[in-house]
Amino acid sequence: MARVRFIGPEPVTVPELGGRTVEPDEVVEVPDGRFEGYVCQPGTWEPVEEPRAGDEAPVAPLKKTAAKPQKTEG
Repeated sequence: MARVRFIGPEPVTVPELGGRTVEPDEVVEVPDGRFEGYVCQPGTWEPVEEPRAGDEAPVAPLKKTAAKPQKTEG
C-alpha cells in the first residue's frame, strides 16, 4: 500500500477509503493502483510513500485478435 498526506483545509470524506473522514495533514494508506489518482491533485494530496516495485495491481493482459485464416488454393 502506498501512503499520501491530505493537505486540504478541512476534513473530507473519502468514499474509496470506506467512507472514512480524513483530517488535514493526515497520512493515509491508499491502494497502490490508485496512488496516481491522489497525487495528480497536488493542491489536495502529496505523496509520502510511493508504491514499491512489484506491488502494483496486476494489469489485465491485452486481448489479441485472432489471425486471419490463410487463403487456400483451389
